[in-house]
Amino acid sequence: MQKKIIALAVAGLASGAALAQTNVTIYGIADAAYVYSSGDPGNTRGVAGSPGVGINGTNTFSGIQSGMLSGSRLGFKGEEALGNGLKAVFTLEYSLAIDNNTGVGSTGNLNARQQFVGLSSDKLGTASLGRQYAPGYQAQINNDAFAGATFSPVSLLSAQAGNSIQGGSNARWNNAIAYTSPNWSGFTAKAIYSFGENSSGGYNNTGTSDNGQFGIGGNYANGGLNIDLVYQSLQNAQSTYSYASIPGYASLNPLGGSSGAWSVMGTGADVNSYYVGGSYDFKMVKIMGSWQQQNDKNLANLDNSVWQVGANIPVMAASNIMLTYAQLDWDMGSRGLFGTGGLTNKSQSAGVAWTTALSKRTTAYAGYVWMANDKNSSANAVVSGIGAVNEDNNTFLAGLRHSF
Repeated sequence: MQKKIIALAVAGLASGAALAQTNVTIYGIADAAYVYSSGDPGNTRGVAGSPGVGINGTNTFSGIQSGMLSGSRLGFKGEEALGNGLKAVFTLEYSLAIDNNTGVGSTGNLNARQQFVGLSSDKLGTASLGRQYAPGYQAQINNDAFAGATFSPVSLLSAQAGNSIQGGSNARWNNAIAYTSPNWSGFTAKAIYSFGENSSGGYNNTGTSDNGQFGIGGNYANGGLNIDLVYQSLQNAQSTYSYASIPGYASLNPLGGSSGAWSVMGTGADVNSYYVGGSYDFKMVKIMGSWQQQNDKNLANLDNSVWQVGANIPVMAASNIMLTYAQLDWDMGSRGLFGTGGLTNKSQSAGVAWTTALSKRTTAYAGYVWMANDKNSSANAVVSGIGAVNEDNNTFLAGLRHSF
């Protein structure tokens, strides 16, 4: 009996030693807000350039939404020292919608924000494999007064234009191998390649260059100055990809199926994106701005550019005022969808928000976002489904974020 007790004790010590070698952290964010959004249905313009049809009335939403300031999430990350300054690292992070039954143990899907494993060295940088952020994600957040919040004007416009450089889902790439450099006197570089692993066009075998994505970015941060440069490319676009965020076309779906969920086929051309952004912190106010462009020569031809300017103003010790103006300029020209003409006007958005830190982990916030669509442009409001061609919409919100 005594030998069994000693054996159990030794096993327990060995297990404790093994656990001590791996530093695992559980973290997350719980964020929810009350949101009221309202907008006129506007005029829907046909794909072939037919006259718009006016619809009377107002679209409204009133309710609770998850993850307005920061996406609600649950994550696990850790590292293990391997010797000579090398360590194994991993991150498993999952999206939660705390306003409904979506998340751990729910009947719906638990969507991964990021999940990867890799090797890291202070001198050599980090190489990792899995679902990861492309360089454009952090670049946009660095130079956005709203820091990539769901109701950020530049996040709304860049995401709904279908751009890969954004602070949302398109910025997370599956089947990716990535490298992040060490910090060299304020400069950091990142490169990523996402294997397409599908080939519906039939030009190459699965896992080669069809539908692969490549990105490279550089960041320089020193004192109050921050500068970001990014290039990203969807290569040899072959598979069907969705542009459900263009309600002006979705309501007249040329391919059939449900409104707002139609897709178009890539025709083998690359979709290239470019970004330059910067900010400077004067202590009394932090100013920032960015410009990005998408060049798409496939069937959709969703060429566009998005630019924005903003400011973050500290108020007292624990509060901030955030101000942003952003603009999406479509440049489909005469080709557009199926060669019938396309989106050629602009959508504008402006926002103001207030955040107050109630503690190190808890933040209260409130905000207002205005959006205006020209007669040949469209973007949704903060809440999907409110936003139409040739209309204005307004969104008010107030919420609470807790991180752990």
